[in-house]
Amino acid sequence: MPKSSNPSANHAMGTVAMRWHESSLELLDQRLLPAEEHWITLEGASGVAQCIRDMVVRGAPAIGISAAYGVALAARHAGGGDWQAEIKQAIRELAASRPTAVNLFWALQIMEKEFHGCHSLDEAVKRLSAMAVRIHEDDLAANLAMADRALEFMAPDKPFSVLTHCNTGALATGGYGTALGVIRRLHEENLLKRVYADETRPWLQGSRLTAWELAREGVPVTLNADGAAAAILARGEVKWVVVGADRITANGDVANKIGTYSLAVLARHHKVGFMVVAPSSTVDMALASGQDIPIEERDGSEVRQIKGVPVAPEGVRVFNPVFDVTPASLIDAIVTEKGVVHNPNITGMRALFG
Repeated sequence: MPKSSNPSANHAMGTVAMRWHESSLELLDQRLLPAEEHWITLEGASGVAQCIRDMVVRGAPAIGISAAYGVALAARHAGGGDWQAEIKQAIRELAASRPTAVNLFWALQIMEKEFHGCHSLDEAVKRLSAMAVRIHEDDLAANLAMADRALEFMAPDKPFSVLTHCNTGALATGGYGTALGVIRRLHEENLLKRVYADETRPWLQGSRLTAWELAREGVPVTLNADGAAAAILARGEVKWVVVGADRITANGDVANKIGTYSLAVLARHHKVGFMVVAPSSTVDMALASGQDIPIEERDGSEVRQIKGVPVAPEGVRVFNPVFDVTPASLIDAIVTEKGVVHNPNITGMRALFG
């Protein structure tokens, strides 16, 4: 195997979702965790697009990074004839893999712009590979910056507990994590009493991924069913609900994993802070509000079955949106590497993001 140039490979946390080898990309198959750690080796954009569609890799930042590497692979393995057409087709295929996470399209726009400046295939291979690595490195740096900004905003003076939803850690990003990065930083500073992790139906990212990441690093984590969140918040131990985002609109509305909206309602009722942590690449100022966000719906079998085992009547109708939209009015803070928007609205969003 060629030497890895994965930007987060040497990070202290040790958990990574992808490994880049210049001519191939390895993705950790997150569908098999925590039972099995299996890496899939990919040498073309089509394979990367399929892995994005099939949830091998998930989490908005990780999807964007993977797509960038997919474009680099398209250049690396182009036939040499009409190499420009091959790369353009790869970008189109990757763009069609999933509709909601704006990081995917943000990363592809950067790669497409870089591609248009290339005058030969050799130049395209070098420049696209370097840009994909830069996107990955920038995401890791953003995660670390967001953790610092979040703690400064929280201004904790003693340890407290938080609740999180889905997986927003190293597995969902270029390393460290967004919301989970904040939780990691709290733990590093001895300011985390406990993190409650929603199991996150139907794909169980909270139980399979978040609990796995935190437990292997010694972070005090308690797994709970999604429906237990209200009872946990009612006890008064949790001071913040901290979540990630897949798209944030110009008015501060946030699309995130299904179930996030209900957590925001619960947090407001129980007077618990609600924080969204996401890189600026997740912000889509072209969309006025959450009503404009395309919400992906997936096959009903994901709800009717768990790993192929039926848990519902065969053929029963299923409503299976992957995301919901949390109104800005229920959010106390949106934290990005560029800064924090407190009580987000269109004025605050424009002040930070233009």
